Amino acid sequence: MTENYRNLIIEQEGKMAIVTINRPEVRNALNKETMLELKSLVSELEADEKIQVVILTGAGEKAFAAGADLRSLKERSMLQTLKGENQAILNRLAALEKVTIAAINGHALGGGLELAIACDLRIAVEDAKIGFPEVGLGILPGAGGTQRLVRLVGLGRAKQLILTGKLIDAREAERIGLVNEVAARGQALAAAKEMAATILEKGPLAVRIAKAVINWGSSTDLNAGLALERLAQAVLFGTKDHLEGINSFLEKRKPGYTGS
Repeated sequence: MTENYRNLIIEQEGKMAIVTINRPEVRNALNKETMLELKSLVSELEADEKIQVVILTGAGEKAFAAGADLRSLKERSMLQTLKGENQAILNRLAALEKVTIAAINGHALGGGLELAIACDLRIAVEDAKIGFPEVGLGILPGAGGTQRLVRLVGLGRAKQLILTGKLIDAREAERIGLVNEVAARGQALAAAKEMAATILEKGPLAVRIAKAVINWGSSTDLNAGLALERLAQAVLFGTKDHLEGINSFLEKRKPGYTGS
């Protein structure tokens, strides 16, 4: 990581990058500057071949990210909104080849929840409040929330959460498939690191290609998705990692994947 950021703290632990939104005084609200920093960071991560898993979290224990900065929303015009800058930034995050995990250390509301659901996986602390309160402000989740939430929890649940603006706790979020795991207070990052370590033990090419196939296949029809799956599997069968994975299993040893 080469960039210097004002609102993001970037730490590297081996093949993991840990990104912390560092605005605890405003519950890590996502203002324009923070979103532009996230845009630059995604570009860096795309180019960094050493990083395989990215964990996003928030500073402190009160909030992962408590939505957009309301002052900046008040000043935004219709034409600025139409450009969809935040939506484009989260689209790039969602398309990142690395696995992304949201360690939801506190409340994830509005734009903060949109950031979390743009990640591949989510772990939330048990006392986190999660939801989309936007309709209470006369707007809607506009950075991908209306679309990604449907794909995670289904049409009926998504409509209920967005149209009522109701906040739910982490256990309910886990029950409906919005988060993958619930962690004790203060343990979201530790749980995310444990999940990341498990992923890093697997074949890196297989993980990267599996993510791409799931993402692309979920936005197309079943037959096209199955064809994509066959092509991806054929590619993996032509790799050295495929042979290493099978040989290490038969020889009862830890695999030495090279990403080739």
